[in-house]
Amino acid sequence: MVSVVIVDDEALIRSGFELILSATQDVDVVATTDGVHATEVITEHQPDVVLLDIRMPEKDGLVVLTELMAVSRPPVVAMLTTFDADDYIASALRLGASGFLLKDTDPVQLPAMVRTLAAGGLVLSEKVSPKVIAGFLDERVDGAAQRKAAELSRRELDVLRLLARGLSNREIAAKLFSSVGTVKDQVSAILNKLSVKTRVEAAIIAQRAGVLDPHPP
Repeated sequence: MVSVVIVDDEALIRSGFELILSATQDVDVVATTDGVHATEVITEHQPDVVLLDIRMPEKDGLVVLTELMAVSRPPVVAMLTTFDADDYIASALRLGASGFLLKDTDPVQLPAMVRTLAAGGLVLSEKVSPKVIAGFLDERVDGAAQRKAAELSRRELDVLRLLARGLSNREIAAKLFSSVGTVKDQVSAILNKLSVKTRVEAAIIAQRAGVLDPHPP
């Protein structure tokens, strides 16, 4: 069972996401809250996944994200945004967000996205992806990072390509006939070599460096 906390300043949005996810047998919405009470509620419930509004009037989503990432075992956080060109997206990426979802995401896709996040994968709404990539590359990726990506071992490149497709460690292990522990170590090594903190950052650098499969199976 995947436990989820939904954080949004609009009660209607919270209720909508809760209604969709609560209809899924393996997803449990343990709480919904606004930005002001978010950190307290999340600390109390210790969810697997947090869906966090990126823009909130009283307590901003980036402030909440910073607080969540400061704990020893932070939850997986995906940012919710109304606008595909939200200026906050690159900042959230640097702070450790694992995904970005538009609030008008197809309800049918939402449970699968939550499962992917809980399994260690990354999730980017299709409309958000180009904006995330462009904004992040403008501020973060340079020639040195691209050279590092090109110097990864063959096995690390295999892992990176699958990681960039949003696969979890378990799914990568199955694809490569490896163990989950080995893949976990390889992902850590990849992040270290690329000088990034999150899988999303690694995926973006991989795309810019041209190491992804143009036509993945």
